[in-house]
Amino acid sequence: MSPRRRAMFVVLAAIAVLVAGVGGVRWLVRHEPRGVPAQNDPGAVLLVPGYGGNATALDTLAVELRATGRTVHVVRLPDGGTGDLNGQADALDDAVTEALRHAPSVDLVGYSAGGVVARLWFERFDGEHKARRIVTLGSPHHGAQLAATGAAALPGVCPTACQQLAPGSALLDTLPEPVPHPPQWLSIWSEQDQTVVPPDSARLAGAVDADIQHLCPGRQVSHAQLPTDAYVTGLVADALGPAGITQPTPC
Repeated sequence: MSPRRRAMFVVLAAIAVLVAGVGGVRWLVRHEPRGVPAQNDPGAVLLVPGYGGNATALDTLAVELRATGRTVHVVRLPDGGTGDLNGQADALDDAVTEALRHAPSVDLVGYSAGGVVARLWFERFDGEHKARRIVTLGSPHHGAQLAATGAAALPGVCPTACQQLAPGSALLDTLPEPVPHPPQWLSIWSEQDQTVVPPDSARLAGAVDADIQHLCPGRQVSHAQLPTDAYVTGLVADALGPAGITQPTPC
């Protein structure tokens, strides 16, 4: 074998070992036996975008949480955030696995459909031993009429995630309520939500319930404003803080 050919095989072997090593580390992190996360030892925060996967919608919330000293990552969703929610849960698990390489646990904040993705992830990927806290913002836990209308009237146009977010869908029916404990859960929603209709579809049995207008009468918060409203971002920061999730203080 020529020296050049021998050198090429050495390089290829080194690359194979490196790839196997990285994959092995990820496999160990994903499958490592874990206890229930300690509430007094916060890890990384993962923000899960809503339908359409618009990560910039979570920029304000990310900045607010980083200001408290937390490490925050916004999850990038496949298929533009409109594909199968199970595939989005797979992407979230990739992000969780990466975060757990450097942190003892994760806190999840799911905005809109991102809250449903967080619940899917929890059920499928041993979330009890990885997630410390889970917060949902205006999430259609029981479906949204807009999705039902799209699935019925425009079945060829309503993508997979749209169909899965219709009330009574097979996917939503697989998610248990009340939600399991641990972790600690908080559901924040607005009675003025005109995207998730009815707005109280965001109620989640077993989670601490935060109806913004009940807590803060007269406050104007639309669906799009949930991740940017100062009162809401404060509720999220408090929920992920050292004290644990309790019934929020009225404004």
